[in-house]
Amino acid sequence: MSVKLQQVTNLINKLAPKNLAYEWDNIGLQIGDYNQEVDKVLVTLDVNQQVLEEAIEKDVDLIVAHHPVIFKGISNLRFNTPLGKLIQKAIKNNISIYVAHTNYDIAEGGLNDILAKKLQLTNTDILQVTKSESLKKLVVFVPVNAINQVKEAMGKAGADWIGNYSNCFFEQEGVGSFKPLADSNPYLGSKGEINQVEEYRLETIVPSKILHKVINKMLKAHPYEEVAYDIYPLDNQGQKSGIGRIGYLKEAIVLEEYIKLVKEKLELENLKLVGDIHSQIHKVAICSGSGADFIKTASFKGADLLVTGDIKYHDAQLAEEKGISLIDVGHYGTEKIMKDAMVEYLLEKIKKNNLKVGVLRSEINTNPFQII
Repeated sequence: MSVKLQQVTNLINKLAPKNLAYEWDNIGLQIGDYNQEVDKVLVTLDVNQQVLEEAIEKDVDLIVAHHPVIFKGISNLRFNTPLGKLIQKAIKNNISIYVAHTNYDIAEGGLNDILAKKLQLTNTDILQVTKSESLKKLVVFVPVNAINQVKEAMGKAGADWIGNYSNCFFEQEGVGSFKPLADSNPYLGSKGEINQVEEYRLETIVPSKILHKVINKMLKAHPYEEVAYDIYPLDNQGQKSGIGRIGYLKEAIVLEEYIKLVKEKLELENLKLVGDIHSQIHKVAICSGSGADFIKTASFKGADLLVTGDIKYHDAQLAEEKGISLIDVGHYGTEKIMKDAMVEYLLEKIKKNNLKVGVLRSEINTNPFQII
């Protein structure tokens, strides 16, 4: 019972594409070989010596982590340093390490969406947009009898989507004219003569990243020897992605009561608060990990409360100035939920794809803080 490591990481990339990650981030396969055979996967928030010992004990081949093991470039690898020891032990035990960090934070259905759902937010939107999809308009001229097959081919390749709508085409009937020359093999018309045929101008929107794929499928489905088509740049922005989420509670609630819900859903004994415990909250922003940079953004977007981690003294003062409450549940508190979520996702996709590999959740608490 085993699969190639690449097959497992492909599943993760479908959920959290690498191109979503921040430029400063270090994600992907940090230790290992994509061709390695994998029988067991261990999902963890962090990789430390305890997690690595757990992986060895459970005979794990691949660790999937949220936080990078290798974050910045290293100029040497000494086995007497904590990082060097960890890497050496992983290599000696043939354990690969794969990281999905800010790409998983940002991804639709990723960590921030999971956190927002846990904290009972509805009608959620992105808190801070980090990337907008580039779009092109593709126009092709098609004979009447081939219009459906060309549309179907383009649609299957990923064209014709606008937001939550599919099969989005515009068709305009007209007359095309052309003169096939001596070496041509025309689908319609006669060589050496100017021919006029009924055609449709067919146009749709295509994400830039799949434009070449759509064009190739279109050309294969089109009956003409030489296909006339145009590509137009667009200022329209396509699908947006970004960090954090902002949404609404089903009804306004006193902050003191919402704190109880946060503790319950995130299994916390303690948290830090900035704001009036008796105030009413309705619109809530969340950001997994360290979200202090988004206090102004959350306030500008009308949030009554921001739930995040790693709030510093002057961040708290800024929140008071902006009139927004803060709940600091700690970096670990906002992100530990990724273990259950990633395990659930991988098990579902492994079953769907009929892969033979086990997935385990790390039992190690990697939170370095204790409250005494």
